[in-house]
Amino acid sequence: MVFALNTTEMDFLLSILREEDLVEATAVIAPFSGFTVKISAKGFNRIAELQRGAPLSKQVFVAMKCDPSLDDVYEDGIKAAIEKDCGYDSFRVDRAEYNEDRNDTIIAEMRKSKFMVADFTGHRNGVYFEAGFMLGLGRKVIFACKDGEIGEAHFDTSHRNHVLWKDAADFREKLKLRIQATILP
Repeated sequence: MVFALNTTEMDFLLSILREEDLVEATAVIAPFSGFTVKISAKGFNRIAELQRGAPLSKQVFVAMKCDPSLDDVYEDGIKAAIEKDCGYDSFRVDRAEYNEDRNDTIIAEMRKSKFMVADFTGHRNGVYFEAGFMLGLGRKVIFACKDGEIGEAHFDTSHRNHVLWKDAADFREKLKLRIQATILP
Protein backbone atom coordinates (compact mmCIF):
# COMPACT_ATOMS: atom_id res chain seq x y z
CA MET A 1 0.00 0.00 0.00
CA VAL A 2 1.30 3.42 -0.92
CA PHE A 3 -0.09 6.75 0.11
CA ALA A 4 -0.06 8.70 -3.16
CA LEU A 5 -2.56 11.26 -4.41
CA ASN A 6 -2.34 10.14 -8.04
CA THR A 7 -0.34 7.98 -10.46
CA THR A 8 2.20 10.75 -11.06
CA GLU A 9 3.00 10.86 -7.35
CA MET A 10 3.08 7.06 -7.25
CA ASP A 11 5.53 6.95 -10.17
CA PHE A 12 7.74 9.50 -8.41
CA LEU A 13 7.79 7.51 -5.15
CA LEU A 14 8.47 4.28 -7.02
CA SER A 15 11.34 5.82 -8.98
CA ILE A 16 13.02 6.97 -5.76
CA LEU A 17 12.64 3.53 -4.17
CA ARG A 18 14.06 1.88 -7.31
CA GLU A 19 17.02 4.30 -7.48
CA GLU A 20 17.90 3.40 -3.90
CA ASP A 21 17.53 -0.34 -4.71
CA LEU A 22 14.88 -0.68 -2.01
CA VAL A 23 12.33 -2.27 -4.36
CA GLU A 24 12.22 -4.22 -7.59
CA ALA A 25 9.40 -3.31 -9.97
CA THR A 26 8.32 -5.26 -13.04
CA ALA A 27 5.64 -4.65 -15.67
CA VAL A 28 2.55 -6.85 -15.66
CA ILE A 29 1.10 -8.15 -18.94
CA ALA A 30 -2.68 -8.09 -19.63
CA PRO A 31 -5.27 -8.78 -18.40
CA PHE A 32 -3.91 -6.53 -15.62
CA SER A 33 -2.34 -3.19 -16.36
CA GLY A 34 0.34 -1.79 -14.13
CA PHE A 35 3.28 -3.40 -12.37
CA THR A 36 4.28 -5.51 -9.42
CA VAL A 37 6.63 -4.30 -6.73
CA LYS A 38 8.78 -6.49 -4.51
CA ILE A 39 10.87 -5.33 -1.60
CA SER A 40 14.55 -6.02 -2.21
CA ALA A 41 16.99 -7.41 0.37
CA LYS A 42 18.32 -3.88 0.84
CA GLY A 43 14.72 -2.73 1.33
CA PHE A 44 14.10 -5.31 4.07
CA ASN A 45 17.29 -4.20 5.80
CA ARG A 46 16.12 -0.58 5.66
CA ILE A 47 12.73 -1.54 7.10
CA ALA A 48 14.44 -3.36 9.99
CA GLU A 49 16.67 -0.34 10.60
CA LEU A 50 13.66 1.98 10.73
CA GLN A 51 11.85 -0.35 13.14
CA ARG A 52 14.83 -0.33 15.50
CA GLY A 53 14.84 3.47 15.52
CA ALA A 54 17.29 6.22 14.80
CA PRO A 55 20.83 5.37 15.93
CA LEU A 56 21.82 9.01 15.34
CA SER A 57 19.28 10.26 17.87
CA LYS A 58 20.41 12.62 20.63
CA GLN A 59 17.66 11.38 22.96
CA VAL A 60 18.42 9.20 25.98
CA PHE A 61 15.52 7.36 27.60
CA VAL A 62 15.69 7.32 31.40
CA ALA A 63 13.91 4.50 33.20
CA MET A 64 13.72 4.82 36.97
CA LYS A 65 11.37 4.89 39.93
CA CYS A 66 9.32 8.09 39.61
CA ASP A 67 9.38 9.21 43.21
CA PRO A 68 9.96 12.68 44.72
CA SER A 69 12.73 11.24 46.91
CA LEU A 70 14.76 10.64 43.71
CA ASP A 71 14.11 14.03 42.06
CA ASP A 72 17.56 15.37 42.97
CA VAL A 73 19.19 12.17 41.75
CA TYR A 74 17.50 12.66 38.38
CA GLU A 75 18.00 16.44 38.05
CA ASP A 76 21.50 16.80 39.55
CA GLY A 77 22.82 13.35 38.66
CA ILE A 78 21.33 11.63 35.64
CA LYS A 79 19.99 14.60 33.67
CA ALA A 80 23.08 16.73 34.38
CA ALA A 81 25.42 13.96 33.18
CA ILE A 82 23.36 13.29 30.05
CA GLU A 83 22.69 16.89 29.03
CA LYS A 84 25.40 19.13 30.50
CA ASP A 85 28.34 16.73 30.50
CA CYS A 86 27.67 14.62 27.40
CA GLY A 87 25.46 16.73 25.12
CA TYR A 88 22.44 14.44 24.82
CA ASP A 89 18.75 15.10 25.58
CA SER A 90 17.23 13.29 28.55
CA PHE A 91 13.68 11.90 28.31
CA ARG A 92 11.66 10.71 31.29
CA VAL A 93 8.00 9.92 30.65
CA ASP A 94 6.62 11.43 33.85
CA ARG A 95 8.19 14.77 32.85
CA ALA A 96 6.74 14.78 29.31
CA GLU A 97 3.52 16.11 27.81
CA TYR A 98 1.56 13.64 25.65
CA ASN A 99 -2.00 12.67 24.73
CA GLU A 100 -1.45 9.00 23.94
CA ASP A 101 -1.59 6.05 26.29
CA ARG A 102 1.36 6.16 28.70
CA ASN A 103 2.65 2.73 27.64
CA ASP A 104 2.44 3.63 23.94
CA THR A 105 4.40 6.81 24.67
CA ILE A 106 7.06 4.86 26.55
CA ILE A 107 7.51 2.39 23.68
CA ALA A 108 7.57 5.17 21.06
CA GLU A 109 10.12 7.23 23.00
CA MET A 110 12.36 4.21 23.61
CA ARG A 111 12.34 3.56 19.85
CA LYS A 112 13.43 7.19 19.31
CA SER A 113 16.29 6.98 21.81
CA LYS A 114 19.94 6.22 21.10
CA PHE A 115 20.45 4.47 24.45
CA MET A 116 18.94 4.15 27.91
CA VAL A 117 19.93 4.81 31.49
CA ALA A 118 18.05 2.31 33.68
CA ASP A 119 18.29 2.98 37.40
CA PHE A 120 17.05 -0.02 39.37
CA THR A 121 16.89 1.77 42.72
CA GLY A 122 13.55 0.74 44.24
CA HIS A 123 13.42 -2.25 41.84
CA ARG A 124 10.36 -1.18 39.85
CA ASN A 125 9.07 -3.83 37.45
CA GLY A 126 8.64 -1.23 34.72
CA VAL A 127 12.36 -0.45 34.73
CA TYR A 128 13.16 -4.13 34.20
CA PHE A 129 10.68 -4.31 31.31
CA GLU A 130 11.95 -1.12 29.68
CA ALA A 131 15.60 -2.21 29.92
CA GLY A 132 14.72 -5.57 28.34
CA PHE A 133 12.78 -3.88 25.56
CA MET A 134 15.69 -1.57 24.80
CA LEU A 135 18.12 -4.48 24.71
CA GLY A 136 15.70 -6.21 22.33
CA LEU A 137 15.98 -3.21 20.02
CA GLY A 138 19.73 -3.78 19.97
CA ARG A 139 20.49 -0.59 21.90
CA LYS A 140 22.84 -0.02 24.78
CA VAL A 141 21.51 0.16 28.31
CA ILE A 142 23.52 1.66 31.14
CA PHE A 143 22.48 -0.19 34.28
CA ALA A 144 22.59 1.71 37.57
CA CYS A 145 21.51 1.28 41.18
CA LYS A 146 22.02 2.97 44.53
CA ASP A 147 24.99 1.28 46.14
CA GLY A 148 23.17 -0.27 49.11
CA GLU A 149 20.37 -1.77 46.99
CA ILE A 150 22.29 -3.76 44.40
CA GLY A 151 21.89 -6.95 46.45
CA GLU A 152 18.15 -6.83 45.75
CA ALA A 153 18.61 -6.76 41.96
CA HIS A 154 16.81 -9.50 40.07
CA PHE A 155 19.10 -12.29 38.84
CA ASP A 156 18.38 -11.32 35.21
CA THR A 157 20.26 -8.07 35.72
CA SER A 158 22.45 -8.63 38.78
CA HIS A 159 25.30 -9.93 36.60
CA ARG A 160 25.41 -6.66 34.61
CA ASN A 161 27.99 -3.99 35.32
CA HIS A 162 25.88 -1.44 37.21
CA VAL A 163 26.91 2.13 37.91
CA LEU A 164 26.74 2.06 41.71
CA TRP A 165 26.11 5.49 43.18
CA LYS A 166 25.95 7.07 46.63
CA ASP A 167 24.33 10.45 45.89
CA ALA A 168 23.44 12.70 42.94
CA ALA A 169 26.96 14.12 42.54
CA ASP A 170 28.52 10.66 42.63
CA PHE A 171 25.97 9.40 40.10
CA ARG A 172 26.64 12.34 37.78
CA GLU A 173 30.39 11.75 37.70
CA LYS A 174 30.15 7.97 37.28
CA LEU A 175 27.42 8.20 34.63
CA LYS A 176 29.38 10.81 32.68
CA LEU A 177 32.43 8.53 32.65
CA ARG A 178 30.34 5.51 31.57
CA ILE A 179 28.71 7.44 28.71
CA GLN A 180 32.06 8.79 27.57
CA ALA A 181 33.63 5.33 27.67
CA THR A 182 30.82 3.27 26.10
CA ILE A 183 28.58 5.57 24.03
CA LEU A 184 30.43 8.63 22.77
CA PRO A 185 32.68 8.09 19.74
